[in-house]
Amino acid sequence: MRFGKGEGYRAMISNYFVPKLEDMDVENLYFQQDGDTSHAAIITINLMKKTFGERLIFRNETINWPQRLCDLTPLEYFFWGYVKSLVYADKPTTLNDLEANIECVIAELWPKMLEEVVENWTSRICRIRASRSGHMPKIIFKK
Repeated sequence: MRFGKGEGYRAMISNYFVPKLEDMDVENLYFQQDGDTSHAAIITINLMKKTFGERLIFRNETINWPQRLCDLTPLEYFFWGYVKSLVYADKPTTLNDLEANIECVIAELWPKMLEEVVENWTSRICRIRASRSGHMPKIIFKK
């Protein structure tokens, strides 16, 4: 089934993501929304604002997310590709299979790997500071 204009994404946010947050103190959480077309729809942004209010990081919001910053954010340069490769490894055919795979992969992330990702991210930020936001011929993509 295909959804248009972000309907599938909003369904995932409403039916899966937000309910998972119900037992958490979201007053101290920020949510970074990327610039994908389905994520940028006004109806999607309004949905995210209901949960995160002023703590939504996105283009032209209170906390602006710089475009084309994917080489710097761990979610973009590591996490999504890693998780996606494992989630789709056995080619899930139903939404239930897909959800089960996502939950399993997230549950199996080990703290040491996440620590290394943060160390790599810190290294990237230090390189940007050192270059004064100038050209960076070598970015570390893997540690």
